[in-house]
Amino acid sequence: MAHVLVTGMAGGLSRLVAQRLLALGHQVVGADYRPLPAPLPDGMPFYQANYNKTRIEDIFKRHKVDSVLHLGRVGNLKESMGKRFDLNVVGSQKIMNLCLQHGVKRLVVLSTFHIYGAHPANHIPIYEDEPLRAGTNFPQLADAIQLDNMACQWVYQHRKVRTVVVRPTNVVGPLIHNTMSQFLRLRYIPHLAGFNPMTQFIYQDDLADAVVAAHEGDAAGVFNLTGDAVVPWRTALKLVKADTFPLPAPLVSGYLRLISGFPQYLMNFFLYPCVISDRAFREKFPWRPQVSLQDALWRTVEETRRAQGAA
Repeated sequence: MAHVLVTGMAGGLSRLVAQRLLALGHQVVGADYRPLPAPLPDGMPFYQANYNKTRIEDIFKRHKVDSVLHLGRVGNLKESMGKRFDLNVVGSQKIMNLCLQHGVKRLVVLSTFHIYGAHPANHIPIYEDEPLRAGTNFPQLADAIQLDNMACQWVYQHRKVRTVVVRPTNVVGPLIHNTMSQFLRLRYIPHLAGFNPMTQFIYQDDLADAVVAAHEGDAAGVFNLTGDAVVPWRTALKLVKADTFPLPAPLVSGYLRLISGFPQYLMNFFLYPCVISDRAFREKFPWRPQVSLQDALWRTVEETRRAQGAA
């Protein structure tokens, strides 16, 4: 049994992970810079605190934390760049330093495949040692790339803390409210005329299982994570029963910003493939995705589509 700190507890993924840890007999405490949308199960302790503030230290002192699952990366571009930097970079550095100070044995850090960037020169598939192309054109991802680089260096610099960095592909599910899941729930979704890149997804429950497998296992390192299927983008739109229509790229960019605040850096993922391999993770940990692509996508939008009368 371990005392596990899980960050990002206001989000659906962290709640799923916490439920699995509790079922394994661990004691779990949650933290997030955001307030909770609903009470946590079983009286689980929760602290609302910025990751770079003193209150985070109190958690380590009060709960004798053995393991940290840092799932609270801030990807919401509605937050200012300065706040994202403070939370993702300064805050993550503080959490990792606290792991050293308090003798934490296991650390899992959630990154993202977006840091590879969608680029015409990308290899297919992309492995963990590929260059990170996203930062050259999109400063919006600078904090995500810096967090990932910092965590990757930590893997080898501080071997007393067994560290696993995971880079999942597009995370979807009914409890997920990231940009991609919200985008797929739109009734009318444009696609770029003349482009149909291959795309991957990972379902919320499969990712939660992978995070727990990383926590429970013995390996350390940097690992991609994805579901089994790779499909053309327009096929994914058919699976979510969206009404689609073609638009030239300049119009799509403006349309998406207008209706959904879609970040500019994600536009390239509708132009070029960014297909990753998670072979290394599957070789090191007893994990395989259990939810099919069709089920993963439909479960993500089902409630919305029923409300729209499209089911």
